Amino acid sequence: MPAPIDPADLTARLIRCPSVTPEEGGALGLLQEMLEEAGFDCTRVPRGGIDNLFARWGDRGAAKSFGFNGHTDVVPVGNRDDWSFDPFGAEEKDGQLYGRGACDMKSGVAAFAAAAIDFVRTTPPEGAVILTITGDEEGDGIDGTAALLDWMDETGEKMDVCLVGEPTCPETFGEMIKIGRRGSMNAHLTVTGTQGHSAYPHRANNPIPAMARLVDRLSSHELDQGTEHFDASTLAVVTIDTGNPATNVIPRQCRATLNIRFNDLHSGASLTEWLQAETRWVTEEFGVGIDMQVKVSGEAFLTPPGRLSQLVSQAVEAETGTLPVLSTTGGTSDARFVKAHCPVVEFGLVGQTMHQVDERVEVDQIHRLKSVYGRILKDYFA
Repeated sequence: MPAPIDPADLTARLIRCPSVTPEEGGALGLLQEMLEEAGFDCTRVPRGGIDNLFARWGDRGAAKSFGFNGHTDVVPVGNRDDWSFDPFGAEEKDGQLYGRGACDMKSGVAAFAAAAIDFVRTTPPEGAVILTITGDEEGDGIDGTAALLDWMDETGEKMDVCLVGEPTCPETFGEMIKIGRRGSMNAHLTVTGTQGHSAYPHRANNPIPAMARLVDRLSSHELDQGTEHFDASTLAVVTIDTGNPATNVIPRQCRATLNIRFNDLHSGASLTEWLQAETRWVTEEFGVGIDMQVKVSGEAFLTPPGRLSQLVSQAVEAETGTLPVLSTTGGTSDARFVKAHCPVVEFGLVGQTMHQVDERVEVDQIHRLKSVYGRILKDYFA
């Protein structure tokens, strides 16, 4: 019997793969080789210049299947001179493993890959274990997990349930499971008036007061007070700009961008209708033109507390001594795609350093995460 997979060593090997979106960097190739050696059927699923990996142990269409989802792509490192360690060096110091993707989320992928390999080798289940690993989570996401799920639908592959291995814990390992996510959307607003001399404002139509009134109306509006499982929805004005360097010119245009994080009382469509109504009011009130471009990154969703969240909670508590909170906080994740395929929850490491300079992970936590994932598989197929 081969030796158990060391998830910390695998994390380090993955960090050394420079897989900044959309580059695969060798990370998926490394995983595919390990998984095929352990008896997984692997398929690369490319789309739109992105590479993705599907791996299944067991028969297609098995009566029972458990899936993991994660990503090996990472965000850019920024200024390398700001790093204390080589961002792709996977150096260890004082029990911490440093490198881009150490926290988000090559450690999570390494933990569930190691757990899955050891599980099927030592206790082959009656069913299928499936891994869906993408190279496009940190990008637009349209050619990553979404591409894998489209391919699965086309080829008859399925997961009965899925666990996404993103970092979910704010401070302490084991404290939080994500059972849903808020929706996210951006609105890009352009108010167009009439340019003129600032000494003769009556001969111009200044778009800035119109924009100020619009963003005030939007940002001061209470979208809701939250729901049983979600915090209140939020709207943030993230930029206002005219691009005007002159003090004696009233600009023709003013631009602003909004980000809305919304709960399951809303949809991208309903919020777009509200934004359109507000822009119409300002258009009529100020006599300006307003163009609005909306992009919905993901809709709010919830996997109601039940068998899947209970399975994961019990495994986390058994391995950590902590009963995790069921939460819907945070940004978006690829669970927003998986939820249309099967019930999905998320559990992973503490996420304090993701996307930061000197991103790092506690080596001990990687081993503990593998143990949690291994127990989940054992309990699911028991």
